[in-house]
Amino acid sequence: MTQQTPAPTTPVAPDAQLLAAAQAAPGFMPADEGRALCDAALATAVDGPFLEVGSWLGKSTLYLAAAARPCGRQVVTVDHHRGSEEHQPGWEYHDPTLVDPEVGRIDTLPGFRRTVAVAQAEDVVVAVVTRAETLAGLWGTPVSFLFLDGSHTDESAQRDLHCWAPHLAIGGLLAIHDVFPDPADGGQAPYRMYLTALATGEFTELPGQGSLRLLRRDHAPA
Repeated sequence: MTQQTPAPTTPVAPDAQLLAAAQAAPGFMPADEGRALCDAALATAVDGPFLEVGSWLGKSTLYLAAAARPCGRQVVTVDHHRGSEEHQPGWEYHDPTLVDPEVGRIDTLPGFRRTVAVAQAEDVVVAVVTRAETLAGLWGTPVSFLFLDGSHTDESAQRDLHCWAPHLAIGGLLAIHDVFPDPADGGQAPYRMYLTALATGEFTELPGQGSLRLLRRDHAPA
């Protein structure tokens, strides 16, 4: 892992080129939530890389990269790139063009790499292709900003929180996407993950945007 530079002490602006690329990239994150994600990462006051669990085709990755570049940080993404449950055949968000005909399974890695390359963000983004819990077991660097947006089942969402929250530095930010308190608006697994995080007493909630929730780590895990 490359040496991280200290967090900035004065406000800096996001990288305009990467911000525009993020807005144009394929993906599901609304522009207002993406900008809120970028701004929160940009304001992170502790040292360490940003880490994203679940990157799909790289839209949210570029929002984080737009914050990372002017701060001299890196964005580490972890994704197996086989798609979540809702992306599989017969489900609402299935895209048959993302299926690798040779193996008969979804493969979002080529699209993700294309998104990052076209945006000229390969110097900022470090992509790890594996399951989130596998990397978490090997990880030893404190994370300054943790974005959880992986599989949306209760089992996987809670596992992502359990595996990665201990790696978040004191003063670092935890961002959780697709948090919908009302079941009519969306799946409940990210919402229950958010409630689990709050129930630990380790986090203080900060203003979010839409379905994006932001929590600051104020206390170490018990």
